[in-house]
Amino acid sequence: MSKNNSKNKAGSSTIALNRAARHEYFIEERVEAGLALQGWEVKSLRAGKANISEAYVIFLQGEAFLFGSSFLPLNAASSHVVCDPTRTRKLLLSRREIDRLESLTARQGYTIVPLALYWKECWVKVEIGLVKGKKEHDKREDTKAREWDREKSRIMKNKRLG
Repeated sequence: MSKNNSKNKAGSSTIALNRAARHEYFIEERVEAGLALQGWEVKSLRAGKANISEAYVIFLQGEAFLFGSSFLPLNAASSHVVCDPTRTRKLLLSRREIDRLESLTARQGYTIVPLALYWKECWVKVEIGLVKGKKEHDKREDTKAREWDREKSRIMKNKRLG
């Protein structure tokens, strides 16, 4: 009976979103990666205490790491565990993916940022994006397009009603 209740539990599997990334960058490609976590971090994520808005991915010695993310520890965390909320966390990617992403960031000026943090069954996954920065005029064009889409929908709605 408890298995049934957990599957129908209200809410989504998303833990944290990086909404600013869609505004600040052109997202060229999306990749799903695993995340190596400690026990207290998993408990913190279950409570939804994560922030990835300032995070980015770095490469060190052929491995990928999530740098700048913040997982706030719970008040009831064990006293013998030292909780570091801004710890650099290892991303779990295949060797081929790491090599390809590392070469793109080194040669072509891309950046890799986390876009979303979510549960996939019992595992925590992070969706990382291969991105290029937007200039100020690109951001203005996006805003104009979004406002025009809103205005079009208002006009169509009024025509249907009137």
